[in-house]
Amino acid sequence: MFNNCFNEKKVLITGNTGFKGSWLSVWMLHLGAQVTGISKDIPTSPSLFEELKLSLKLDHRFADVCDIESVKKIFDEVKPDFVFHLAAQPIVSISYQEPMETFRTNVIGTGNVLEAIRGLSHPCQAVIITSDKCYDNVEWIWGYRENDTLGGKDPYSASKGAAELIIKSYYYSYFDKTDSNIRLVSARAGNVIGGGDWAINRIIPDCVRAWSENREVKIRNPISTRPWQHVLEPLSGYMRLAQILHEDKTKISGQAFNLGPHASQNYTVLEVLKELSTHWKFGDLANHFLIESNSAFHEAGLLKLNCDKAHSLLGWTSAMGFSDTLRFTGEWYNNFYNNKTISIFDFSVSQIKEYQKLAYENKLSWAQ
Repeated sequence: MFNNCFNEKKVLITGNTGFKGSWLSVWMLHLGAQVTGISKDIPTSPSLFEELKLSLKLDHRFADVCDIESVKKIFDEVKPDFVFHLAAQPIVSISYQEPMETFRTNVIGTGNVLEAIRGLSHPCQAVIITSDKCYDNVEWIWGYRENDTLGGKDPYSASKGAAELIIKSYYYSYFDKTDSNIRLVSARAGNVIGGGDWAINRIIPDCVRAWSENREVKIRNPISTRPWQHVLEPLSGYMRLAQILHEDKTKISGQAFNLGPHASQNYTVLEVLKELSTHWKFGDLANHFLIESNSAFHEAGLLKLNCDKAHSLLGWTSAMGFSDTLRFTGEWYNNFYNNKTISIFDFSVSQIKEYQKLAYENKLSWAQ
């Protein structure tokens, strides 16, 4: 997998206590990497990081990416071969309540990580993760391409567009040089689902919290369409980007990449909810959700990505269909809530292995 490029390498992950960061940590450990994580706190309760007991399996450092001296100190000590920057304030609704904290974490925090990378004197490959919401979303029917306009109507989206501008600035100011040891890309993905997400105001976590307590789940926009993808899909894209940076340092450095599912993966919230419910033992779904008639903040009704560039330059595409995406998700939560005889860490690794097999069978480049 990934041409064995992460085995015994030092991999630094910011935001490693979050949903995607925890899954990436597990996968990297499975591939033999020496993982160091930076996070300011444990963001949810329950927490995937804690349920997987990752603090016992990797080198975890509590630090805020907004504290540049702490970040630089850790980078200098670890001397990472690979950096994956995922630390962020990731919730749209919270960005309305705390806009300056969102800008501080997502914009200044990204700048601090780039500055820490700039201080490294050895070769390092960095994948800086932003979001599909970095685009100025006019809700057209076409997928956004990497050269489309950045922007955002809400503080979260604006912070991700601003982060992309900072990444571009750092690349052309400091790393676009033949003698630079640093190679980096930005990656844009969104609407990631999967087991172990307990963030607020997200449809899957809202469902499993409510259903595990035999309550109705409240949904805001049942007809909103999203390009749903399992968390392992964009993570495989991040890792493929790092692999190519490592193997061919001139090919993609400085570029941005969309990572999303096939266009056929666009389903409404209600369709997702119905598919997920097949993994829970109850009768009529109508008795288990409640549509709220208003929303306190703006949410886009349609947003999807054009991922032709990733397919062409990376040989990357999604490996899962819609049913597998929801099956992986539902089975993880069912095991967590209803099967106390299995190690959830071992089950998570088994899902990674099954996903790798799917990618191999689909002849994806990274899985051969």
